[in-house]
Amino acid sequence: MTTTHPGSTRTPLREWATGVTVFAAIMLMIGGILDIMRGIAEIADDDIFVATRNYVFEFNLTAWGWIHLALGALAFIVSFGLFMASTWARVLGVGIAGLVIISNFLSLPYYPVWSIVMITISGFIIWALCAMRKDDAFVPFESPTSR
Repeated sequence: MTTTHPGSTRTPLREWATGVTVFAAIMLMIGGILDIMRGIAEIADDDIFVATRNYVFEFNLTAWGWIHLALGALAFIVSFGLFMASTWARVLGVGIAGLVIISNFLSLPYYPVWSIVMITISGFIIWALCAMRKDDAFVPFESPTSR
């Protein structure tokens, strides 16, 4: 007698949750790459950024460069965990996106338009990672359930 194992059921809610997770993973990867590029630009050449005086959160632009480079590298690495629908990647993704928002808010006077773009991207990432439940997610390598 043969036993059949039903595959994972593809409901519209599950497909929506999978799409949102993939969206968050791609946006986190793009945001990480853009933050890495910004960090390299701030470390390599401080002349392209506006230096404001009497700013409350005044740091050297090289220090901001290292902060953006580290956050971008972490975001890029965590985005691969999101493609696997890992819970640890969702938690770290929300945390890293929050830190990216804070760092871009604090460096707003140095590069205002780009900081607003990165704040917006990170806001979408946080929304996408918090909008779905774990039991709605499609795990790419889940084993079929037996009856």
